[in-house]
Order: sequence, then structure tokens, then C-alpha cells
Amino acid sequence: MLEITDVTLQYGAARALRGVSCTAEPGQVTTVLGRNGVGKTSLLRAIVGRHGISGGAIRWEGADIARLSPVLRAQRGIGYVPQGREVFPLLTVRENLETGFAALPRGQRRIPDEVFELFPVLGQMMNRRGGDLSGGQQQQLAIGRAMVMRPRLLVLDEPTEGIQPSIIKDIGRAITWLRSEAGMAILLVEQYFDFARDLADRFCVMDRGEVVMSGTGPEMSGPREPELRRWLTV
Repeated sequence: MLEITDVTLQYGAARALRGVSCTAEPGQVTTVLGRNGVGKTSLLRAIVGRHGISGGAIRWEGADIARLSPVLRAQRGIGYVPQGREVFPLLTVRENLETGFAALPRGQRRIPDEVFELFPVLGQMMNRRGGDLSGGQQQQLAIGRAMVMRPRLLVLDEPTEGIQPSIIKDIGRAITWLRSEAGMAILLVEQYFDFARDLADRFCVMDRGEVVMSGTGPEMSGPREPELRRWLTV
């Protein structure tokens, strides 16, 4: 279980997170919602170790990980799919997937069959360069690369951004499988409300670096939905 408790984060004098608390449990999807610039990506960067926190606690599977490097967090089972995908454009699909080996012991360095079962196009394009793939294919590659690490926590930053509807459905099915069949804890930052609503077991809404609303997934399609949507309106 991931437990975020009263986390604050600063960029110089600017405070990006203000006492943020949320959780992500195995076999569940927690979605983080909010407008652009409210601190969602900063929260994910704090979780995976790309930016140190100023206060509060980050605990994963009962251990304090707030001072661990990104590599050590990856070795503890935390996978990250960043906004913008960060695919290596000159490496092949195979080579991009194999970069996920870095956090694994030598005996586990193989690409799981599930990557190609969820995203068949990757198996068909193993020798294509990452930069030659469409945006949707690159997003599938980024998720596949994270899966190579065998994560127990998967952190995704706006996986539907700029993606065509057919691939959004594929990504939704993959997240559902990873939650239900692989038992992963999934923390999903998303602005596409319908996508988030269909997947969420729990949600939290952020505004100006704070959590301003939280609840269970079913509440997103119940009486609280209009209020939720207002927090996402620019």
C-alpha cells in the first residue's frame, strides 16, 4: 500500500504541494484529478523520487521511501509512466522495453508475455525506432516498459493525453487487467473525466497544491459528479 501523508514540496520559494494526503492500495486504481498546474505531476514526481519533499511522509509497503533515489524506489517495485512518455526515439521498441531491465536482477531480465498480450502492436514493431511510432503507440510502449520492471505500484501521468480514442480504450483495458489480474496498486493522474470515472476505485481532486475533495469511485458517477466536474473546468 502507498501512503502519502501531509506531503509538501517546493520549487525554490514556490510551494507546489501543501499537505497532500492520499493512498493507493493493491488491486485498486486511485485517480488524481484537477486542472493544469495544480500540483498533480509534482505529486507523482515526489512519489517516484524525481523531486525531494519538504515535509510529510511517503510510505510504500510499510517502509519510508521519501529519501530513497528513483532507482531504489524502482527496485522496490514502483513503476512510472511519465507525462510525455519519454520514449527513446533512436532506440528500437525492443531496446526501449529492455531499458526496464535496469531495476531488475539479472535472472529476471526478460520482457513479460503480458506486454504483447495487452499491446500486440509492440510485438509487431520490435525493430522499429521509438521515434517512428505514433503518439498512441509510444504511450503503449511507455506502459510496456514500466511493466517490464514487474511493478507492484504503477504511477501513470495522463496516459490519455493526445491519444486517439481507439488506443484510449486499449489503455483502459490494460489498466483494468493490471489492477484486477496482476493485483497492482495504480495511481493515475488524469484530466479525461469519463476515463478516470470508469477506472477509479478511489479518487482525490487537487487545486492549488492541495487535496480539496476525495471519495470512492462510485461517487464519481453519483450525486457528487457535477461538483467533481466543476473542479476540472478551466
